[in-house]
Amino acid sequence: MERFDEMKSRVLTVQEVSNYLRVHPSTIYRMLKKNQLPAFRVGSDWRFTVEAIDKWRAEVESGVFEPPVHQAHH
Repeated sequence: MERFDEMKSRVLTVQEVSNYLRVHPSTIYRMLKKNQLPAFRVGSDWRFTVEAIDKWRAEVESGVFEPPVHQAHH
């Protein structure tokens, strides 16, 4: 098993993040579409750092994270 600090800076794929968060990959894509997850693109693929995901999770759990509010256009 890797050391924890080595894990923190690890870069994950969508599949790995879905396993890490225990959700379906389509949930990850849906959240990415709504800008609800910290991620970056490498070509056409999404990548995530464990550190950013853990920070995001802590914010969500403490109620700090506010997803962007989309205004309805009339």
